[in-house]
Amino acid sequence: MQVEANGKTIELSEAGWLENLDEWTPEVAVEIAKNEKVELTDEHWDIINLARELFEEHGKVCEPRAFSKQMKKRYGKDRSDSKYIYALFPYGLIKSANKIAGLPRPKGCS
Repeated sequence: MQVEANGKTIELSEAGWLENLDEWTPEVAVEIAKNEKVELTDEHWDIINLARELFEEHGKVCEPRAFSKQMKKRYGKDRSDSKYIYALFPYGLIKSANKIAGLPRPKGCS
């Protein structure tokens, strides 16, 4: 699977995850989001950017419960529960948001 962004062809796994994490850009995120049938808004970008920030800080993808705590701290209670995240990313934080954010595929995630 591939996407086109910035005049480059970016390789994705069969499930749509980036093969080379260093190739991620916001433009690549937009193309991956299209595959996920997600139209990115500022609220989506808040989640994507926080997921990337936490990954860079800790060297691993944040678990959903810990991620919700970070969302609550930064954006408040109304924007932190799983219902909110699933409303934006129908396949959830792990399968959809992290994929669009260009993060590694967690073990056990298809």
